[in-house]
Amino acid sequence: MKCLVVGGNGFIGSHLVDGLSRAGHDVSAFDRFRTPPTFNTRGVRVLQGDFFNRSDLADATDGQEVVLHFLSTSDPARSEDDPTLDVRTNLTQSLELLEASARAGVRQFVYASTGGAIYGPQADVFFDEDMMTRPISPYGIGKEAVEGYLRYFALKYGMDTVSLRISNPYGPRQRPEKTQGLIPIALNRISRGDPVVRFGDGTMVRDYLWIEDLIDVIVRVAGSTHLHSVYNVGSGIGHSVNDVLAVLRSVTGIDFEIESQPPPATFVEHVVLRNTRLRDEFGLPDFTTLEDGVRLLWNGLAPAPR
Repeated sequence: MKCLVVGGNGFIGSHLVDGLSRAGHDVSAFDRFRTPPTFNTRGVRVLQGDFFNRSDLADATDGQEVVLHFLSTSDPARSEDDPTLDVRTNLTQSLELLEASARAGVRQFVYASTGGAIYGPQADVFFDEDMMTRPISPYGIGKEAVEGYLRYFALKYGMDTVSLRISNPYGPRQRPEKTQGLIPIALNRISRGDPVVRFGDGTMVRDYLWIEDLIDVIVRVAGSTHLHSVYNVGSGIGHSVNDVLAVLRSVTGIDFEIESQPPPATFVEHVVLRNTRLRDEFGLPDFTTLEDGVRLLWNGLAPAPR
């Protein structure tokens, strides 16, 4: 297939470019490319453009069969500081991208939604796709709004739209200087000898997913004949922040200090994604354990012994 990865030089996007290329697809990567491409595959069509430029989006989607939207102009922390940011950037430009895709005759549109923020605080700890969404953060509310427009474009234009509610992916190429991603941020601070920041008392539970497991899922979904328009993409296993910190100590062998900070008011205490729908339809193998994934990442980050 001819596949366009929007955000192709980002953390997930660059791995997705490599994964789609390995699967034999004709891949184009759209991004600003202010830094050299981080994906490893040669022969990928590099489309340097501006997500805020309608003409650039039209040029990028022209002739594509599948568009995979993995570009975000914000993260939970930035959206918290500026609640209008997602509306002014992610929401409006996602609509522009959807319109460009519809005009170009794109067959399938795959969207990177959120599996944590979109469900919000509820009595349940485990969430499946049929449960009500109750986002309380600007980031989650923005993702839910885009999902609504996906349904609209599917009905109006007959475009196959798929929303992937992704848990907490981690792995190489994740930028630790950003505010999203406990594991890479913590490992980077450990490697520098700095204390690790922990929000709250460490009982907050999340679902962590090794990046290559996520890419395997997306590659299977892209272009497929599927039964649903929404899929949870997570490990299905919950780990508290304190669990993660214990794994980091075990893997690194470093007894790092912890700096506790109050959690933002919109943080959800417990989110673990049920992935039964995904496994039933796509027959996925077992996912990488948290300890194995952290070890793989740390071995790539740790300085060579002197």
